[in-house]
Amino acid sequence: MVEIYLFVNPLGGVCLEIEKEIIQLSVNDKKKIQLRFIPLLNMKTINEFLSRQHIPINDIKRRNRIFEDLYSAALDYKAAQLQGRKKGRQLLIGLQKAVAEDGLAYSPELSEELLLAAGGDIDMYRKDRQSDFVKESFQTDQKVAREMGIKQHPTAVVYNYTCENDFGILVENFENMDEIKQLCRVHPHNEPLLNQGDATFEFKRRSNYHFPNGHLHLL
Repeated sequence: MVEIYLFVNPLGGVCLEIEKEIIQLSVNDKKKIQLRFIPLLNMKTINEFLSRQHIPINDIKRRNRIFEDLYSAALDYKAAQLQGRKKGRQLLIGLQKAVAEDGLAYSPELSEELLLAAGGDIDMYRKDRQSDFVKESFQTDQKVAREMGIKQHPTAVVYNYTCENDFGILVENFENMDEIKQLCRVHPHNEPLLNQGDATFEFKRRSNYHFPNGHLHLL
């Protein structure tokens, strides 16, 4: 079995494409792949989002609005997840597509429309969305990201349980699936082939990335 933890921008187009490819990989691969999409929000991700939108970093008014939208979208996703990972994922992908591809403005009403389209319970969602539990769950995600040294998205942590390794491998700053696919193909009796053929990507293996298997299961 393989577990992939992907840290994402809840309104980002680049993350949307990676998510689609990872979902497709989980469908096509013969091994069982479990996916965890985790919203990430910090100063670096805000600056990168502003840059992609061609918004000056010193535009405080727009910066604050974007921060509020990203934070709100992340909480929307966390609330939807309480009705099942599938519904949460549908809302997340729907938000990213609407904002990044269709050019719609984020709003709480948009999230509610997407939840209903996914077959969610709107009354339960509204109650959960205002709960302290959802906010605390988001903060737990950010704490885990800081402990792992994750500062940007998309960043993935991959656990391949067919290997004899008891740690995850972090892959950051990627915009295609080459690294992830290679990690999922690792033979159970071999170490990951980090620089095979023409591949130039690097898998960082600093000690703070090597977590006991149980740690990430708590997310």
